[in-house]
Amino acid sequence: MASRVRWIDVDCADPYTMATFWAAVTGLRPDPDDQPGDEECALLSGPDVAGGGMLFQRVPEGKVAKNRIHLDIQPIDRTRDEEADRLLDLGAMLVADHRRPDGKGWAVLADPEGNEFCVERSVAEHSTTVG
Repeated sequence: MASRVRWIDVDCADPYTMATFWAAVTGLRPDPDDQPGDEECALLSGPDVAGGGMLFQRVPEGKVAKNRIHLDIQPIDRTRDEEADRLLDLGAMLVADHRRPDGKGWAVLADPEGNEFCVERSVAEHSTTVG
């Protein structure tokens, strides 16, 4: 028998702000009991979101190096570039741009506390380009 991932845990300085950002990115539901200043805040999966949730927990130290694990985000109802623009408007930062003129590639962004994640092409974009 296998195990499942219940939580993706993220160490951070401001759990509520990070949970708010990632809720907008993923569509996960913020725990209604969480408040600004809490030591940890959760995002819960629901009927429209498969998999586990995310848990943001306050730690005293800041991020100092590249993530060892990161998330790859694939947009559902928009293009990779539209999603990257949306996330930048939410407060993400562009770290590296690996998008190519033929439509392939990805963008590396960072959340408000500097944790890197990638924005990939949507399923529709994968079906319109080779590779």
